[in-house]
Amino acid sequence: MTKKSLPITGLLSLLTSAVLTLCAAGGAAAATPFSAVSSFAATGTPQLVGLASTNTDPTGYWTPERMRTAIPGDVLAGKALARAAASGAINGTVESGPPVKIASAKGGVPSLHQNEDPIDHVGKVFFTMGAFAYVCSGNAVVSDNDSTVATAGHCVNEGPGAFVRNFVFVPAYLNGKAPYGIWPAKALYTTTQWRTAGDIRYDTGFAVTATVNGKHLADVVGASGVEFNIDRGLSYQAFGYPAAPPFDGQSLKSCSGDATKDPINPQFRAQGIPCDMTGGSSGGPWMVDSEDDSFQNSITSYGYLGGPSIIYGPYWGSVIRDAYELASTS
Repeated sequence: MTKKSLPITGLLSLLTSAVLTLCAAGGAAAATPFSAVSSFAATGTPQLVGLASTNTDPTGYWTPERMRTAIPGDVLAGKALARAAASGAINGTVESGPPVKIASAKGGVPSLHQNEDPIDHVGKVFFTMGAFAYVCSGNAVVSDNDSTVATAGHCVNEGPGAFVRNFVFVPAYLNGKAPYGIWPAKALYTTTQWRTAGDIRYDTGFAVTATVNGKHLADVVGASGVEFNIDRGLSYQAFGYPAAPPFDGQSLKSCSGDATKDPINPQFRAQGIPCDMTGGSSGGPWMVDSEDDSFQNSITSYGYLGGPSIIYGPYWGSVIRDAYELASTS
């Protein structure tokens, strides 16, 4: 298989609108957060991060049929959105700090989305929560352990609640094939703001994968650089594997555009770009061009059923950087 790296050229201009459906469940009112299938209860006081060990070898669980029928994990962010919007408990701005850029030393249309060839370090995430099997998207990022995958917080933890089980990362997934193997997670990290309160402003998670055949993930597929505390309103290219109709989750898609504020719930302090990707794209990387390379600076977190075709991602500030650093050095 020919390797492909993330593009470093300018991003696509904004395209025409389409209906956004970031959740497989239907029947929601216009411009309301999508529904969820899991239970949430706000507990605790936010600190920094949460960590959980996962199954040591869940690869046998993920048969091709289970991968095909996994539920788009975007539904797991729904109640966090609804609770925050209804309570008005979120106030103030997302914390910030000096800009931080962590570079990788490894190599690595009439609609709002475009089709993409597989990218080695971008892939699908599979996990279980309770009796259900879910699918999200993820990306291998530069790390001290060469084994860290960035995804959404709701793809690693119930938010608030338990960590997921049977988490695996399948880089460069295409039509049911795993050209670089299936990489089980040995540890999961997220911000404590997400883990204890389901705070949508901090909906980001990181998985540390076990070695496969004696090799680390980044040694096989490469890794993206990451950036924190940078300017808002930049141009992004977001990647993901949308699985809810009209997509089937079998190939990589992307959307591009300039980031804007969430006008429905500005207190979330999220940024949005035009996109018609559906459930399953959650957790996929948002890349921003920086000099001669592309750096990840957010993930796909949520959207609105019946609202405009826009996906939203959290601002990557100091708290999310702290979660990343703990995962990177574990």
